Amino acid sequence: MFSLMGQETIVTIYITLISTLLAYVLGLPMGILLAVTDKKGLAPNVGINSVFGVIVNIIRSIPFLILLIAIQPFSKLVVGTVLGNPAIIVGLVVAAAPFVARMVEASIKEIDQGVIEAAQSMGASTWQIVRKVMLVEAKPSLIVGGVVSLITILGYTAMAGIVGGGGLGSIALNYGLYRFELDIMWISIAIIVILVQALQWIGMSIARKLDNRIR
Repeated sequence: MFSLMGQETIVTIYITLISTLLAYVLGLPMGILLAVTDKKGLAPNVGINSVFGVIVNIIRSIPFLILLIAIQPFSKLVVGTVLGNPAIIVGLVVAAAPFVARMVEASIKEIDQGVIEAAQSMGASTWQIVRKVMLVEAKPSLIVGGVVSLITILGYTAMAGIVGGGGLGSIALNYGLYRFELDIMWISIAIIVILVQALQWIGMSIARKLDNRIR
């Protein structure tokens, strides 16, 4: 059992990291777009901002377990199956990308407008301001948001057992719940808590090195 838990801990970390990476591939540009097209953004566009805002809000409002089941046809289309780790990764990315988008949007909106106005006065284009000013100035906040997203996705992996996926959540479900082996459930929970604390410590340490204002 301890060997199995070691293997599933690795699976949990793998699923979490891959899902977070893919969620940022989708969520980062979406968050930038929401910030830039806001009525007070660099390139206000009510139409684009409203469309993406509605999409983000709708997906975020659906509980993850329900979303995981509802997008099974999409998972089948993308990875060819509705079961296993590939299916849970698809579900995690779909659920987390809108969350990441809002985190990115909030981080960018925290930037001092004076810095952006200074860049505009020097003739910088919108893309140059986004790449060289916004993302640079928001880096510490983006890292903190990344840690929050990573921990949130780690929590979502507990649902993996519902679709036949692996990980610590699957062990807690299949052994702890279905077989009433509560000791295994609590050990799984303890490992997840340790992983969360480790990720939190690593992420905040990186953020502190980039911004001395973070304590």
